[in-house]
Amino acid sequence: MLVCFNGSFLPRDEAVIHPDDGALLFGDTLFETLKACRERILLVSEHLDRLEKSARLLELPVDRPHIERCLNQLAAALDAPCSRVRLTVGRGICAGFSWPEAAAGWFLLTASSYPALGADERLAGVSCVSAPNRRVNPLSHLPQMKRGNYADCLYAANHARRSGAREALFVDPSGQVLEGATSNIFALIDDRLVTPAAGPLILDGIMRRQVMAAAAELGILVVERALLLDELLQADEAFLTNSLIEILPVAQFDNRPLQRGELWASLLETLRIRTGQ
Repeated sequence: MLVCFNGSFLPRDEAVIHPDDGALLFGDTLFETLKACRERILLVSEHLDRLEKSARLLELPVDRPHIERCLNQLAAALDAPCSRVRLTVGRGICAGFSWPEAAAGWFLLTASSYPALGADERLAGVSCVSAPNRRVNPLSHLPQMKRGNYADCLYAANHARRSGAREALFVDPSGQVLEGATSNIFALIDDRLVTPAAGPLILDGIMRRQVMAAAAELGILVVERALLLDELLQADEAFLTNSLIEILPVAQFDNRPLQRGELWASLLETLRIRTGQ
């Protein structure tokens, strides 16, 4: 694993934070997970744009030029066919409930090899289950963000693994499918690609945007609206998206088989062209 803390590359065990840091006490961080192919980190600008937007809303200091320089250094050291790069930014040591000065802010970059999905796994599709808990937003007046306070997704993802599934999907009490613990969801319904609209409980995923743009190139109408569970179960096809898996078809949900289609393959080919893979 490669580790860079505030611009210094160091051994993993030396990357530590103070016990009074807001990251530890309150989960007061933002993070981005990026995919790298060999020495090229994909969609860097898109990830940093989202990070900056969230940081402004939270008044969290982010030194984008410094982070970009370190990402370039990190990329040059990557040698795995596929890597998972995580960027975390924090505010620093808190005195009680008081924020520190902006200069106390920090960032952490880590990179490790990631087992890229094979064609056979995509063709087979994956199993999903209902999350046993609710999707929450501690800052309900703000959009959903990739904040360190991600326990609801952690619990849901662990439930999926223990159930032998790839992903857990959050379904609200009214029967609306929101998103996965680590992904956005799309369903093909009546020749339209339906995905829940980004908002307080639904992350505006980077790959979600890329898929929507790829669909537009292919002449597929994308509709952002509520996606009901009954609709998902009867959809012509459904798939998950995030920056690491890109597009991953869903074969079943809560042990109920879903219809399979081929649109996902065309979208995957188009978005890979868009990202230069």
